[in-house]
Amino acid sequence: MSRPGTAALDTQVAMRRARDLIDKRFAQRIDIADMAKAAGYSHHYFIRAFTAVYGETPGRYLTRRRVERAQELLRVANLTVTEVCYLVGFNSLGSFSSRFREVAGMTPSQFQRRAHLTGPPPIPGCFIMMSMGPGAAPRTAPDRSSAISEKPPSSDDT
Repeated sequence: MSRPGTAALDTQVAMRRARDLIDKRFAQRIDIADMAKAAGYSHHYFIRAFTAVYGETPGRYLTRRRVERAQELLRVANLTVTEVCYLVGFNSLGSFSSRFREVAGMTPSQFQRRAHLTGPPPIPGCFIMMSMGPGAAPRTAPDRSSAISEKPPSSDDT
């Protein structure tokens, strides 16, 4: 006999396996049968269980994951919208544009224009501090106002 709560835990573990598969293969052709197989569930039970655990259908999660990756590429890469569309796993520019708009609230072209107008994202301060080493203070230029210039000894001084 199993302990109370282990069925729910088993379901969460199975759904995590399916979500990991989606996260790894989002840019490839992946369907519900592949996801259900990774979880070890039937097609219909898998959809219900995934939705119960994550609050969205597996198809919607896959779409959101693809759009998030597309946003990243549109923001930082020098690629066209069409190139990004196919790189993240969509088979049609029309489908990509409509799904992107549903998730992001604007078209991919609008998103890319806006991202390029605002420039690249700033480097987080924690990375800057890491590059300086532990306990290091921000480096500043040396203060040269109190520097004493010495006159090199002349041959007459000897």
